[in-house]
Amino acid sequence: MTLWLAAEPLLLASRSKARRMLLAAAGIPVEVRPADLNERSLAAAASSPAPGAIALHLARGKACTVAANWPARLTLGADQTLALGAECFAKPADRTAARAQLSALRGRTHELHSAVACVTDTKVLFEHVGIARLAMRSFSDEFLDHYLDAAGSAATESVGGYQIEGLGIQLFERIDGDYFTVLGLPLLQVLDFLRRQGWLAQ
Repeated sequence: MTLWLAAEPLLLASRSKARRMLLAAAGIPVEVRPADLNERSLAAAASSPAPGAIALHLARGKACTVAANWPARLTLGADQTLALGAECFAKPADRTAARAQLSALRGRTHELHSAVACVTDTKVLFEHVGIARLAMRSFSDEFLDHYLDAAGSAATESVGGYQIEGLGIQLFERIDGDYFTVLGLPLLQVLDFLRRQGWLAQ
């Protein structure tokens, strides 16, 4: 018996391994259909420069782009922004950029804004933005270089230069917020939406 009641799997408009694994672990069959978008241009077109608004604009854009090619299919788009005060960070392009981001974040508290949008055809059925606050400890330059060596390519695969489900947890002294939101998908809210729509068993 399965908890998933829809006739077809959920379309995931994201390449994120973490999002795919979270959904699959929760019993939701997923087809990965990444949206090929210029995220920088899309972010610049958001209605507000607020980190949550940018994340939601990106999540909605990804979901709508994929849904347009798969009529009547439920599509989930998600995105995440990192804000340190008024400054927003993008995914680091290389090790040097990751080091610069981590140097800026250490000893300070930043926010992750994780947005999700569920779309069928051109209709947005559900949107949500979760926020988590993370306090990074004051580590040394030597530790930072050791971390970057050990993390390897993982340091450039996520905004901020870390993944808390891996070695990135070593960077923090406190995390306030939902674990799933930190990983880039406010999963509890998504599950509640799917149950209310009748796609998941109650």
